[in-house]
Amino acid sequence: MTAIAVADAVRRSAHEAEKLLARQAPTRVLGAVPKTLGFLGETLVRRFTDTPPGAVPQPALSAGFIAQVAMDEAILALAMGPNRFPRRADYERVGAELSYARLLFESHGWIAAPASYHRDPPALTDPAIARGWAMGTHYERLLFPSGWLPRVEEPGHHRWVRYEANATASATVLRHRDRARPWVVAIHGLAMGYPTADFSGLSALRLHRELGLNVVMPVLPLHGPRRVTRMSGEAMLSFDLIDALHALTQSVWDVRRVLSWVHAQDPVGVALYGVSLGAYIASLLVGLADGIDAVIAGVPVIDFPALFEAHAPHTIRLRGIEHEILGATAEAVHTVVSPLAFEPLVPQDRRFIFAGLGDRMATPAQARRLWQHWDEPAICWYSGNHVGYLWSGAVREFLLGSLRSSGFAASSEAGM
Repeated sequence: MTAIAVADAVRRSAHEAEKLLARQAPTRVLGAVPKTLGFLGETLVRRFTDTPPGAVPQPALSAGFIAQVAMDEAILALAMGPNRFPRRADYERVGAELSYARLLFESHGWIAAPASYHRDPPALTDPAIARGWAMGTHYERLLFPSGWLPRVEEPGHHRWVRYEANATASATVLRHRDRARPWVVAIHGLAMGYPTADFSGLSALRLHRELGLNVVMPVLPLHGPRRVTRMSGEAMLSFDLIDALHALTQSVWDVRRVLSWVHAQDPVGVALYGVSLGAYIASLLVGLADGIDAVIAGVPVIDFPALFEAHAPHTIRLRGIEHEILGATAEAVHTVVSPLAFEPLVPQDRRFIFAGLGDRMATPAQARRLWQHWDEPAICWYSGNHVGYLWSGAVREFLLGSLRSSGFAASSEAGM
């Protein structure tokens, strides 16, 4: 055997070993250590540079903060497993779909005028209503056909039709029965969509009991009982940006239908509140829907192509660019669902944002871009990771204070 052959055999063996290790979740989680250290190094470097006005503040480096950063990195490492990597055929298909979508969208003028891409949904007038119990509380469940599908000429239409469970939309409702009250439409994040998770992740019981508000929580497409894979929302984690585009568009359609139902309940006022993916939908809706009096975006995601590019492994990122899955084509297509392409219809003093300085999932940069687009409204930066808002006292006070200052507070003495 020649030296070249030996070297090639060693190279191939090392490559196979690398792939084997990458398949093991414990090994991938170890990758969170250098990434956490890299983030801390970048943070320390920024401490010795001038901070421009409006920049993301510097976090206080504590053991708890570092642990939260490591938690995000570990979750990302698990989520980016080989089972979610695209195959060679996927690159070709998704690249072709995005290229065709760009030509289609440009020919219809949707990229130049993104609002024209979104069709007006019919009002939700007679949903089926079921009842349930979770976390010591009775709730109602609205059930109704979504009625949304991609246009026949759009790529992915026939694939979307096969997602049968996704066709039935639903929403969880907590309401008082004594008199007209303000309503909050609270929109969950990725992997949520079940009452217990949404009650906790959206502080729904606090809003309902302490502020005396009525709360409705729509279940987003591909989530909860609408999921089409084992994990709620997993289909939106894939490299398939056309499916993500359709899910975002259907989310807007479904929540607008829920909003029409809320407006028929004679609300004193209507606020939108979303976290993570839900903040994306809320931020997009305030540029499309009338009758919203306040909006709160928590740990917001506002740019899916940029997020995928940031989290994709290096080799996948390079192949994505090669097949025009990442870059100008994806950015152009996603303009029609970009919160940054719509001017908010809610007054500036009723726009609110909170975000984590150690958020490695949505990243503080996405929150800052939304803050700039919204004309720099009130923002609460907390020292924590993507889910750190759940135990942040500063966020809790900011959330309740934002709603109170916008007129969303009622007596909480009455029962449901």
